[in-house]
Amino acid sequence: MRAAHAAHSDWRVATDACLASLGACDGANLGFVYASDAFALHLGDIEARLREATGVEHWVGSVGVGICAGGVEYFGEAALGVLVGRFPAHGFRVFPAIVDDLRGFEAAHGDWCERSGARFAVVHADPHNAQLDSLIPALCARMDGGYLVGGLTSSRGAHPQLADGVTCGGLSGVLFAPDVRVATRLTQGCTPIGPRRAITRCRGNVLFELDGLAALDVLYADIGEALAADPARLGARVFAGLPVKGSDTGDYLVRNLAGIDEQSRALAVAARVEEGDRLMFCRRDAEAASEDMTRMLAEIEKAAGGAPRGGVYYTCLARGPNLFGANSEELTRIRDALGDVPLVGFFGNGEIAHDRLYGYTGVLTLFL
Repeated sequence: MRAAHAAHSDWRVATDACLASLGACDGANLGFVYASDAFALHLGDIEARLREATGVEHWVGSVGVGICAGGVEYFGEAALGVLVGRFPAHGFRVFPAIVDDLRGFEAAHGDWCERSGARFAVVHADPHNAQLDSLIPALCARMDGGYLVGGLTSSRGAHPQLADGVTCGGLSGVLFAPDVRVATRLTQGCTPIGPRRAITRCRGNVLFELDGLAALDVLYADIGEALAADPARLGARVFAGLPVKGSDTGDYLVRNLAGIDEQSRALAVAARVEEGDRLMFCRRDAEAASEDMTRMLAEIEKAAGGAPRGGVYYTCLARGPNLFGANSEELTRIRDALGDVPLVGFFGNGEIAHDRLYGYTGVLTLFL
């Protein structure tokens, strides 16, 4: 696999710079391209130029507020990252956006899924699609408990994706047959700051009681006086962690606090919950995130069992320079651990791993 990246305000110049860096792409048949949102309206033009120059027929990708490439982060500037590789000719299948349900997907790709035994997919999703929470697990179930990795498009304008042409509005990407070997791991960007609580009274996304006590009182007790003293800033510093049922690794989904009501002592979170569910409060923590990234990199290096061919990385736009600091420190960590593996990705509005939508995480996948 080969990767290239370039920054320039003109999409043509950035694309040509990537092409020059890629060199000959003989035998490559699948490409990933991630473009800054400054190039959102030219994503189709970029794909066409790449296809013509490289001969690579199939392309998938997205735009993002930030782009990951090698050991470099391009955040808030016009840039482009490209990865191409050679895969078994019948070992992958590109699919356009699934918007509402799987009926169209089934008609177009169901037979291929059956023949290939597809169990893995790299996907990109539109954050404005309200059906994602059902589409993601539905696609996994269609692959008999398969595994998805990917990210939600992030943009200050249009939100296009690539799937052999520009697509939008839903979940798109590329399916892989089992003979395409991968290793994938997830790293969290938040850390729990209180015990796991039982939701004892709620309605929709509004919590009234935790462990039988007023939800807001429990929040303030768990986060401590320093954080509780400034309720107006809680949304940027404190989050709800929802433990994943059945997880044997302590995995949890991070969701934003959506509002508080001092009078009723209630708390709203950005997720529907039910009585009996568990919840803990978390905070974004650079030190804990760094430690967890060290763990993740050690695990994926061991799982890879040797030098990977290439990789894709999807990380939250609240990470990168907003969590680890300037100078591309998050991507530098990956390069230092794995070497100069060809790698691209983007900073998204959310991350997808297995059958769930995450936030404030990084999802790294290596092709072996």
